[in-house]
Formats: sequence, structure tokens, C-alpha cells
Amino acid sequence: MSLKSEYEQAKERLRLSGVPDPELDAWYLLEHITGISRASYYADPDREMTEAQRSAYARCVERRSGRVPLQHITGVQEFMGLEFRVNENVLIPRQDTEILVEEALKCLRSGRLPDTGNLTEILDLCTGSGCIILSVLHHAGSGVKGLVRGTGSDLSERALYVAEENGRRLGIRAEFIQSDLFENIPGKYSMILSNPPYIRSGDIDTLQEEVRLYDPRMALDGKEDGLYFYRRIIEESTEHLKDGGYLMFETGCSQADETAGMMREKGFSDIKVKKDLAGLDRVVYGRYIK
Repeated sequence: MSLKSEYEQAKERLRLSGVPDPELDAWYLLEHITGISRASYYADPDREMTEAQRSAYARCVERRSGRVPLQHITGVQEFMGLEFRVNENVLIPRQDTEILVEEALKCLRSGRLPDTGNLTEILDLCTGSGCIILSVLHHAGSGVKGLVRGTGSDLSERALYVAEENGRRLGIRAEFIQSDLFENIPGKYSMILSNPPYIRSGDIDTLQEEVRLYDPRMALDGKEDGLYFYRRIIEESTEHLKDGGYLMFETGCSQADETAGMMREKGFSDIKVKKDLAGLDRVVYGRYIK
């Protein structure tokens, strides 16, 4: 069987299963199994696949048709130009979250962070795969004065194993701590970042199958109104922020105003809301000056 015939069959199989982007996913799986580039494919689409490749491709397509996330099959997801390992123990990094990283980098380069000499310390709560803190550290070398040191924390020991592995593979040094938010976090930070669980408990069963069935529920569930972790983090963060430090969140598209209001009530100032590429509110952050 040729590359083309296998690819065409895979697209149809995924389409009939209701996979949102059957053509794209069929291609990514073909690329994952064979290592082929698009240029090479179009130069010789009738090239024969080996029996081992055909069997592996068929297994991957079958899993994807069962709505197993593509990234759980390939084991990786690109984020901020870096390749992160992912599995069922962490949320799959999403493009919307890149906005949080970009805003954090702008703040780092603004010169408005607390003056702590030659070292800036950043904390990432609910770190999951580590994609936020590791991306910030990777890109912070450009235009940032002094050293930047990062810490990621998560309640899930299995998630931290993934984050630590990503740090090793990418050659980015960060500390990872198992903690229920600030419970085991010492010291104070110039910047605290978080993409906490923010889905209302009652809404989880309505989510896309790839999310509802395969993402870790503890990384999704924001309790009754979806704002539980924002309340806790905002309330406790002021004891862990240096004077003039920033607290920065990713939020659900309908939660930005309430999150900003809670920050304002706690004494945060210079609060900003940033939209995602779809024009929806996505990132909220502010500064705490004592």
C-alpha cells in the first residue's frame, strides 16, 4: 500500500469518526510514523510503506478515531517554538496560553519589576507540563537584565515528572515543587504566573471528548463557578509577591472581569486584560504595590 492510499483511507476513517480536522490529523500521524516531509510526500506519493509502518499508522488512526488526542498519540506538542512532551497527566499546551507567556516577557523587559539586583525570580502555579515557566525562561535571555530563575509547582506528582522531563530535554533549568498552590512555596517572587483550573464543575461533561475524557480532571475543575483557584491565588499571593511584583493569569473568556475585580479589591493596581487571537479575553494581570 502506498503512502497516498494509506493517507486517503486514514482521512476518511477520521472524518467518519467526527474528528474535527481529519486531513490535518491524518497527515500528522503519517509524519509521526514515517518521518516524511510534505515535500517528499508530494514528490513521490506512491512510495510503498513498510508493513511495520502500515501497522503502526493503522493503530494510531484507530486511536485518534476513538478521540484520543493527537498529542497523546505522538507524545508531543509545540508551544512557543519549543517541543514539549505531554501525556494523560498534563493539559496539552494550547496556543491561547502563549499570550500569557508573551505578556510575562513584556513585563520582564519593561524594567518595572522589583529591583532585586541581578536576579529575578518567577513562580508558575499549576505548572502541568511546565510549558509556561520553561518558555519564559527560554525566551527571557533576550532583553532582560540579569538572571531569571524559575520555579514551577503543581499538586500532581505525575505532572511534575512530565515538567521535569521537559526541562531536561530542552536544557532549561527550573525548580519544580509539589504543592497545593502556596502550601510548600517559600520566599517571595517578582512575578507569579498561573493557568489554573477554571472550568465550572457542571460544564466539564459538556466539553469536547478529547478534553472531557483524556485531560486530567483536576487540571480542569475550577469548582462550582470556575473561580475557586483565582480567589485562593489572589488572596494568598500578596504574601509571596515582592513589592511591585506582578500576578498574571490565563482566564476563561468570560472570567476576566470578575478576576480583575477580585484583584482590584485585594489591592492590585495597573490591571490589564489581554485578548486572544479570536478577540476573547484571555489574560489578566496586575501589580501589587504595598
